[in-house]
Amino acid sequence: MHEASAGRWESLDSLTAETRRFVAATEAMMASTAHLLSEGVENLRLKAIIHELPDFLYVKDRDSRFVFANAVTAASLGLSAEEIAGKRDFDLFDFEAARRHFDIEQQIMASGAARIDMEETVVLPGAVKPVCRLTSKIPLRNDRGDVVGLIGVSRDITERKLQEDLHRGQAKLLEMIARNEPLPMILEALVLMIEAQLTDIDGSVLLLDGQGTRLYHGAAPNLPGGYSRLIDGVTIGPKVGSCGTAAWRGQPVIVEDVMSDPLWEDFRGLVAPFGFRSCWSTPIATSENNVLGTFALYSREVRRPTEHEMRLVALATHIAGIAIERKRVDDRIHFMAHHDDLTGLPNRAFLKERLAGILDQARRNNRKVTVAYIDLDNLKDVNDGRGHAAGDEVLREIATRMANSIRPSDMVVRLGGDEFLVVLVHQSSHDAGISRRLRDLQKAITRPMQGESGEIVITSSIGVAAFPVDGATSEELLANADRAMYRAKQFGRNTLQHHDGDSSGVGMPRGEQEELHQAITADQLFLEYQPQVDVATGRITGIEALVRWNHPAKGRVPPASFIPIAEETGLIVPLGLWVLNEACRQARNWQHMGLTPVTIAVNVSAKQFADPDFASHVAEALERNRLQSRWLELEVTESVVMQDAERALAMMEQLRALGVRLSIDDFGSGYSSLAALKTFPFDRLKMDRSLVEALPGDETAVAIASAVISLAQKLKLSVLAEGVETDAQMAFLRRARCEEAQGYRFSKPVLPEQVPLLLQAQLPWNHAP
Repeated sequence: MHEASAGRWESLDSLTAETRRFVAATEAMMASTAHLLSEGVENLRLKAIIHELPDFLYVKDRDSRFVFANAVTAASLGLSAEEIAGKRDFDLFDFEAARRHFDIEQQIMASGAARIDMEETVVLPGAVKPVCRLTSKIPLRNDRGDVVGLIGVSRDITERKLQEDLHRGQAKLLEMIARNEPLPMILEALVLMIEAQLTDIDGSVLLLDGQGTRLYHGAAPNLPGGYSRLIDGVTIGPKVGSCGTAAWRGQPVIVEDVMSDPLWEDFRGLVAPFGFRSCWSTPIATSENNVLGTFALYSREVRRPTEHEMRLVALATHIAGIAIERKRVDDRIHFMAHHDDLTGLPNRAFLKERLAGILDQARRNNRKVTVAYIDLDNLKDVNDGRGHAAGDEVLREIATRMANSIRPSDMVVRLGGDEFLVVLVHQSSHDAGISRRLRDLQKAITRPMQGESGEIVITSSIGVAAFPVDGATSEELLANADRAMYRAKQFGRNTLQHHDGDSSGVGMPRGEQEELHQAITADQLFLEYQPQVDVATGRITGIEALVRWNHPAKGRVPPASFIPIAEETGLIVPLGLWVLNEACRQARNWQHMGLTPVTIAVNVSAKQFADPDFASHVAEALERNRLQSRWLELEVTESVVMQDAERALAMMEQLRALGVRLSIDDFGSGYSSLAALKTFPFDRLKMDRSLVEALPGDETAVAIASAVISLAQKLKLSVLAEGVETDAQMAFLRRARCEEAQGYRFSKPVLPEQVPLLLQAQLPWNHAP
């Protein structure tokens, strides 16, 4: 070895003995090769050895032009060994990659210092994925020791890097499972790890529901969102594509061509627009072979999976099984800690966690929350007379009835023994149906049930307290509801009592209907008005009239405190007539001021609507105030018209004959019936705020709201969304083509004198809160 070569060992002290020997041998061989080529001497045996080497070997001159490259180097660039001579990286790679290579090589030749074991990411011509190489570049010297070029030695380490990435990914996933991170995050990381190992493959995890009948979305980060939504909730079966069939069989299902395989016969139209041709699905199972879900790989080529791909699938299903089982165990532990063993209802611990948050949200949104403390009056008689097993069965039945009697946004809690608590949340500020809903709940409890030794009837005593009138904290609210429940027992049981304290200074003791009667006749009531806005243009299209009470001693009394009393005492009829006349008077007054006419909306109670003379009262109010009927809209809830559909339809036809508009209010707040939309001549549908407030983050709310809007438009009904408070809600409504909106996003209810300012300004409500 000549002096120049020997001197270079000083820069290679950090290399292993094996690498030193490889570099030395390569350098000597390439130096000999360069010399032979420059002299034009053919050494067939040496050239054959070089071209047979699996590693990349090449020689470049001072301008970084290829002087020589072995066969594997040239082939990787789509050239022959002869064609590559004289080319530079700028002729073969994109400019940025070529510039990086050129700068490194020029630095090596300028400094005379070798660069050993560099990791390079190279995108080869025509390749889909980059390859990773371990490269050493050594300056090449002539007999005088001058640098005349360089020798490059590279080895493809792509597979090794993939294996390293795979091992790191597995470790990361196991760490995520140990840290109990959310299951969707774990599954998404798993799919991404597998996809990174493959080319042009999309992965998907579907989870089997608790009933073992449907598959739901688990993770599919690169699968088209439209396709994921279409298969979400698919029922498994013997002929349900790859995943549905794999879950049904409990065995892998390999489909080479979805366009011809009979398993996809009913789903080809669904998958065809997305270009997938192969789908290979494997069940995710427990150690007892109970199916938890499926892991699937999709390809846009017609083919079977390779052994390597199936090994990756086996790894993925194993890790997914661990993650899903861990999540189910954690969920079960959490459920047992927060739910009653006998009834499955939430317990005191769950109530303590949730109620404070519910009240905090209600405080921010200026909403009301009602709690009902329920004690079963005669459960002890059942336990004593028929045994505790019968008593337990009664408790389970009562719990089921109560759970079926509330809205999804409400909550039933078993406090212990024969005591329960119902929390009614997400109520609108003018929700006047709470007492009715609680009495319906009490009737459901009292409905006879059949025991082994005869009929059993359970009655209940219910105490009610409302936030914020009867308590600002969870503790105050529960204590006052408890006191009201004991008063209900003192009054003979099987009764419902509201808290009658007035510690806050704004509540009103129930039963004092004379005060409310005085309010109606003594000018203590007044109206506030909340604008209704066109979603597309932002212009005010209507105004809802909302009744308020200014008590001479207590100040403003919330509607939630006096409307239920008015309903129960019958005062709702004169109160409603006052609201109707005052709203018509005010609407006509605004028109007389030269303001652009807008529709005035007035709520109608059940007792008003049941009055045979109601249509006459409406006609008189319009005539007295000289207001054209087309500017009046009457809002009724679905429950009002469904109580006596035949009579309600006759009343609505009388009102339509007057030219008055009709809207169905709070649609979506309960068990909304499509029959109400089909049967009754409504002009507008008002989507309840309990549905709107979940938009757009709740996927179920999005689906329901979109369906309601679409259905209403097909039935030629306009749609108004109540309770709109955020830009995100407004953006969703605009996309869903909802016509109108109302809520604090645009304006809180305002006094009559402020309405002209709103109508004159006509602010761009759709852009600014």
